Amino acid sequence: MNPLFTGTEVGYLVSTFAVIFRKWRDSPERSKANMTIPAELEAKILQLHKGDKWKIGTIARALNVHHEVVERVIKQDGVDKIRIIRTSIVDPYKGFIIEKLEEYPKLTAISLFRMVQSMGYKGGLTQLSDTVTRLRPKPRGEAYLRLKTLIGEEGQVDWAHFGKVQIGEAVRKLYAFVTVLSWSRMIFFRFCTGMDISYFLRGHKLAFDFFGGVPKRLLYDNLKSVVRERVGTTIQFNPVFLKLSGHYAFEPRACGVARGNEKGRVERAIRYIRTSFWEGRKWNSIDELNKQAQEWSIEIAGKRKCPENNGLNVMEAFKEEQGYLMQLPGTSFPTDERSEVKVRKQPYVRFDLNDYSVPHQYVKKQVTIFADEKRVRIIDGEKVIATHKRCYSKGMQIEDESHIEKLIAYKRRGRTNRKTDRLFNAVPFAEKLLKMLANKGEPLSRSIKAFIILLNEYNAEKLEKAMKVAFDAFSPHPNSVRIILEQWRSSEGKAPPIAVSLPNDARVKNLNVKNHSLQTYDPVIKNGESSDE
Repeated sequence: MNPLFTGTEVGYLVSTFAVIFRKWRDSPERSKANMTIPAELEAKILQLHKGDKWKIGTIARALNVHHEVVERVIKQDGVDKIRIIRTSIVDPYKGFIIEKLEEYPKLTAISLFRMVQSMGYKGGLTQLSDTVTRLRPKPRGEAYLRLKTLIGEEGQVDWAHFGKVQIGEAVRKLYAFVTVLSWSRMIFFRFCTGMDISYFLRGHKLAFDFFGGVPKRLLYDNLKSVVRERVGTTIQFNPVFLKLSGHYAFEPRACGVARGNEKGRVERAIRYIRTSFWEGRKWNSIDELNKQAQEWSIEIAGKRKCPENNGLNVMEAFKEEQGYLMQLPGTSFPTDERSEVKVRKQPYVRFDLNDYSVPHQYVKKQVTIFADEKRVRIIDGEKVIATHKRCYSKGMQIEDESHIEKLIAYKRRGRTNRKTDRLFNAVPFAEKLLKMLANKGEPLSRSIKAFIILLNEYNAEKLEKAMKVAFDAFSPHPNSVRIILEQWRSSEGKAPPIAVSLPNDARVKNLNVKNHSLQTYDPVIKNGESSDE
């Protein structure tokens, strides 16, 4: 959020106000209030005030003097100003209001308004609210101890919200994971688009890597990522978070409820980030923003004075504190987002508003997604079946070209297999002929397509006979079979077959029709049955 005034404008307003104040201070009217007045005038002021009970303003106008002169004369005479006590319609109910507020300090003005209305109050809510505000008991100010921490002893952690950001087609919330070392006040913060447990764990890992060690204790607010349930001082920590604390061997502590002052160092660090780093910041991607954040932590925030030791700046104090931090463990803590999903009819899985491709053979199967800030891995059991660059936009299809190419090839093979099944069902001898073609090194898919055309032009019985003749002549090519069929047709004196154009419908084109012998109808005709009866 932009400030109301810039630093230059604020300086200009301050200097202008100073000039106006000096002019007023040195004005004749102001000087009149401080000058000595004649004794006769002073006596007249006292006579009008004490004898005639005139108001201060009336005396000043009548005697043509400054009102402060009148006030000074009255005070110097030892007589206080006469205060006119005005009555209010609320006055009869003040005792009742005070009594209720002492019993119920948080009772609202609207509730009291309804109560006094039933008691005869005829005034308005605004007038009553002003009275309630004046009469309401003021809470005592709480005194806070200045907390001191030992070097390397403590760190404080919190989230900060920085509005929304447009990434591609998606509008996402922008958060910063903020950690500060309590002794040196070294700050680490990293921006991300989520606040769930995976981002929380990843923030710790990156912070510890940045610090080069781990403080003995970390202080938190009562976040869901830290505290699963709390009853008074009894705390049940999030079990996933406890695994993190056990891995890095730090002690987690949760602040008291509504006690943000207990982690004041990280609260002040967040305010400092907002005013010094975030305001007016230009960036093109979250990666670039995080790079700028790390540079700012070292070059800008690292050069301010260390509150725990004024002789050092924060970076110098941090280098001293690093030697007191606990060492990082030898293994890395897993921080990936994990989810179990089912592959849909199309070979894609949905994750974080986008679709990621998988090999087509995993359609309808259950798989596991592991994702970090950079990539998305899709796993079946222990086998990684797909890896993609993570997308933060919305409604995108992230594809591996090999997945699509293999799916297309599979579909083409499927169409070829359907044609082969049709040919073998209609003409069983075709399988034997195709084996001979394969031994000769001829392309099978093209030959199957040619045989299907012959099957459409001639019946299956003639095609099978022609195939047998071609097979016996060691000439299994479709052209050889076509020549045999055309010779038979010509010897019978029949016209060439007319190609039939079928609709572009797979149910028709791939329809398998099994030839049926007409001899089964002969007994029907012999028994005298016909279609006319």
